[in-house]
Amino acid sequence: MLNAGARFDAREESIPEARSRSASAMRELFLPLDRLLCCGGDPRLNIDPASGVNSYGCQPLPCPDTLSFASSTATSISQRAYDRAANARQSLMRSAIAIGADAAFDARIETMRDELKACLGLTRTGADVVFSPSGTDAQLQALLLARSLLGPALTTVVVAADQTGSGTVFTARGAHFGAATANGSSVRKGEPIAGIAHSVTSVALPLLDAAGGFRPQAETDQQVLDAIERSVAGGTRVVLQIMDSSKLGWRAPSDKCLDEIATRWPDQVQVVVDACQMRLGRARLRKYLDRGYLVIVTGSKFFTGPPFSGALLVPASLGKALDRTTEAAPGLCEYSSRSDWPMHWQHLRSRFPVRTNFGQWLRWEAAIEEIRAYYAVPDAFRLQALTAFGNGVQRIIASSPSLQLLPPQQRLEADSLDDEELAQPTIFPFAIRHRDRNLSFDDCRKFYRALSEPGDAGEIAAKVCLIGQPVALGHGDRHPAAALRISAGARLVSEAWSPREDVARGNLQRELGHVGTIVAKIEWLLGQIDDRPLA
Repeated sequence: MLNAGARFDAREESIPEARSRSASAMRELFLPLDRLLCCGGDPRLNIDPASGVNSYGCQPLPCPDTLSFASSTATSISQRAYDRAANARQSLMRSAIAIGADAAFDARIETMRDELKACLGLTRTGADVVFSPSGTDAQLQALLLARSLLGPALTTVVVAADQTGSGTVFTARGAHFGAATANGSSVRKGEPIAGIAHSVTSVALPLLDAAGGFRPQAETDQQVLDAIERSVAGGTRVVLQIMDSSKLGWRAPSDKCLDEIATRWPDQVQVVVDACQMRLGRARLRKYLDRGYLVIVTGSKFFTGPPFSGALLVPASLGKALDRTTEAAPGLCEYSSRSDWPMHWQHLRSRFPVRTNFGQWLRWEAAIEEIRAYYAVPDAFRLQALTAFGNGVQRIIASSPSLQLLPPQQRLEADSLDDEELAQPTIFPFAIRHRDRNLSFDDCRKFYRALSEPGDAGEIAAKVCLIGQPVALGHGDRHPAAALRISAGARLVSEAWSPREDVARGNLQRELGHVGTIVAKIEWLLGQIDDRPLA
């Protein structure tokens, strides 16, 4: 584990130490690419030697034969993105030989920051990018910055707490969310992180009610306003983590509620947007930043980069103040490295160790390639493809006697302007009915695993099918029902696109055929329940 009290100023590091670290980094850079893509993240990236996949059923290699509609959870890397990562590594090797591993890595990360902003249309708006191994790690970075803006006495109010990552219950109060960090430090899950956990409490507001139904928007809005009012009256300022969008594709609270918050508590609430699914338009992203919100994004959900690539987008208007005033948080040095922070944040950067997380970097290289390819597709086709695919998926699910589609959130007409083609549903959650009941979360988890494994009972059973992991519906039962998810991702659009209309239409029909195969395998698995329990 890193020594939290160590001094990290590069000027104080001895030449032999710097050379040793650089040599170690060069050795790591020459590891096989698939191994590097699994490094510097989360234990869920680890490959099972028996199955050859990680806990998501994904590989760090292209898997063209897998029927994958799992962008709400995780996706194996594409050939295009894998080639981008390979070329980026070769380029970094050459630069490292010329100027040293640390300098070459730092320069490449800074360039990648600009590339990500350009892809997301943020060049003119002005935003700073803080990289991280995951969206959960980025929540800790957001809490650090919020403390700088609001002071140490904070209450984190998490909206749609039942629809965010499992680590949020810990990061919301500045605690370790696992037994080890992405940088390899051993920590104790649930214990406070030095420098950011002091005087931080949290409030969790679920999106679903106890019975598993979606709360009315007005009820959710009122819960948010009440939680903020209680916190402010109790003497704490508020970090409000809003959801855009949830695991089931919902957004909360409403824009009207956010306007009221800005009016009532202009200097007492810092909004942090959980946009990890990245199912929002670039105009809405700019709108959030213009309002002074911090925005957590990933390259590994909608954009189908390999799992575990996070970033925190910071309004440029806050950058100078944050760099100047942010207090030291020694415990966060276990999670973040100097190159994660923008180069012009010199004061804040100096508080973090010089360290190269090649896995995090390469996963972002892959993700940026997917983002670039998606936005290279004409606007009209992006809308056409997601519309046609969504309509087709809903028809296929509705045609199954065993699947029940959950209702999508009704969006306002104004949302279509901000969200562009992503104003419509791209996550299609469904419950599985068997013997007049919806299958439980545990049963759905077994289905999720069985779908991802090839069977030996014919062509349908042999297909490897990846969909979104189960999401529990409600919290009033020991064994709640759950929904699985079929999702549209950016790769669906970029790989379907062709200037020839008939070819593009055929590509989309092929993908809908794959969805039909997944539903057929679910029906086949249901038939097995009567004969033998799912393993």
